[in-house]
Amino acid sequence: MGEFLGLPALFFEGTPFEINRIILVRLIAVAVMLLLFWLGLRKARRVPTRGQSIAEMAMEFVKVQIADQILGEKFGRRYLPILASLFFGIIAMNLTGLIPFFNMAGTAIIGVPLTLGLFAYVVFIHAGIKELGARKFFKNSLLPSGVPVPIYLILTPVEFLNIFIVRPLSLALRLLLNMMVGHLLLVLCFAATHFFFFTADGWLSLFGVGTLLAGFIFTLVELLVAALQAYVFTLLTAVYIQQAVAEEH
Repeated sequence: MGEFLGLPALFFEGTPFEINRIILVRLIAVAVMLLLFWLGLRKARRVPTRGQSIAEMAMEFVKVQIADQILGEKFGRRYLPILASLFFGIIAMNLTGLIPFFNMAGTAIIGVPLTLGLFAYVVFIHAGIKELGARKFFKNSLLPSGVPVPIYLILTPVEFLNIFIVRPLSLALRLLLNMMVGHLLLVLCFAATHFFFFTADGWLSLFGVGTLLAGFIFTLVELLVAALQAYVFTLLTAVYIQQAVAEEH
């Protein structure tokens, strides 16, 4: 896989545990995220420290803006750990594309987005079966109430494709393509800047100012996209859970 992507192995080459650059970036991102939360919450106090306040504010954002808002208090509390893990894991790996020497988002190659999409898929199906039972969950999903029986011949296959195939793929592809395109734009801008400043002759070097400015602008945009895509992925997962546990569609 490392050779297929043009990423040579860094450690454990030729073994099932081979680590290339993108895998190392992902591991570091997750490790730093966990370390920051551990440092902030390891000695929780009634009067919080600055680190504890930041960690609690971050968790409160996911709780209020996603879990409680979409799922309500009961289910929000139950699925908050999963939603928070998705949100902070995704944003940590998205941001590595903006960090010098990493220069690659951990979600810019299909492995992690697809894994996260499948994880969300398993979570909302498990939630539906756990809360409603398998029979009622699949009935609500594939045979919505209030529809004339003949319409089910068309509606049921469409619902099956939408819920059980399109959802995980759309989650994965939305995250992958946004981060991959952002990464490519930054590469083009800064590669062009290097060319105009250090290779081009004469007045052509002035174009480097424009490409450098565009690179900084796209960096700010990519920072926003990194956070937005983590939010959208987590929000859609919460919506799918809510639809799965609803008594009627």
